[in-house]
Amino acid sequence: MSASAPNAPAPSGPKLKTRRPTGIVPWPLVLIEGEEGAGKTWSAAEFSASDKIGQMYWIDLDEGSADEYAAIPDTRYLIIEHDGTYRDILEQIEAVHAEARRAALAGEPPVVLTIDSGSALWRMLTNWTHERARRSTKNKKMLLADPDAAVDIGMNLWNDSVERWSRVMWLLRTLPGIAIVLARGKQISALDDNGTPIRNKTEWRVQGHKDLGFDSTVWIRMRRDEDPQLIKVRSLRLRVEKKRPLRLPNFSIEELIFDMLGCSQDSQPRVMPALAGDRVQPWLERVGSVSKVADLQGMWRYVGGPDVSLSRDEVLTVRAEIERRAAELENPPEEMGSSPRTDAEKLRAAADRKAATGAESTAEAAA
Repeated sequence: MSASAPNAPAPSGPKLKTRRPTGIVPWPLVLIEGEEGAGKTWSAAEFSASDKIGQMYWIDLDEGSADEYAAIPDTRYLIIEHDGTYRDILEQIEAVHAEARRAALAGEPPVVLTIDSGSALWRMLTNWTHERARRSTKNKKMLLADPDAAVDIGMNLWNDSVERWSRVMWLLRTLPGIAIVLARGKQISALDDNGTPIRNKTEWRVQGHKDLGFDSTVWIRMRRDEDPQLIKVRSLRLRVEKKRPLRLPNFSIEELIFDMLGCSQDSQPRVMPALAGDRVQPWLERVGSVSKVADLQGMWRYVGGPDVSLSRDEVLTVRAEIERRAAELENPPEEMGSSPRTDAEKLRAAADRKAATGAESTAEAAA
């Protein structure tokens, strides 16, 4: 058996990608939750007057207090208008995210986004889940026989709601500025594993998705008759001992962020690339957001180029989605019920339309 060459090159493999940590304190996602009338909205509106921040944008979700709290002296937030749908709300948050990035690159004070409230957002998604469940064939049949029957909600419906919630939270967690989420919280009866109240035992409940506190950088609780409490913080400067919240007698968001956490003009958003199960998923989302066929044509060519690290099968998958999206854009429904029902029908309709257009062009040239 011959020996291998002593200077043979090592087999190629994935290259290690590293960077040194910056040590910079990132901009926080601040959760302020508590009882009604405890001062949550007031503290956020008051923060808009700080000379350490840039523009504050305010998204009012079913609370209706944004206009009234502008009467607090020196407030300077702008209310974001939306039509109440998840899609419009998400697009407005994306717009603030883009503006915050622009401000950060320009060296301007940080943009602030306040959402009042996270409880209303999760309640909207929960109601959406229940309504979708009621419209299913199985549940419609059951409710027709018994209008008071318990609706069976499939896990896939809840997963859709969690995915929508997660899109919002990712934008807030990676905002190149300061994000503030207000939420309702209250003392409720503790429940056992069967959902039955436990006698003489209570617990505090934040109204929102169960991971809201976990996703937040700072968690503040406010009650009407007590000083605000720091429940949790992700910081090297502050520490909250287990079951011993830190009381903040003279609480202000400005002091919390710039003095206690140590944020400054040099702060940056947390470095958190969006996680995806494969390299195709982000491309499919980009394709779905394109509204011009010309842009899709450019994307179709680019996705197979040397600058995109996709396998042949992945390229084919993305290109198939591009073609499907192009068919949708080229064949919008002329009237209700006139749109093709399947992807195959849409592609055939697009081909027929192109053929017809080509025939018309040939006829005009001949004339």
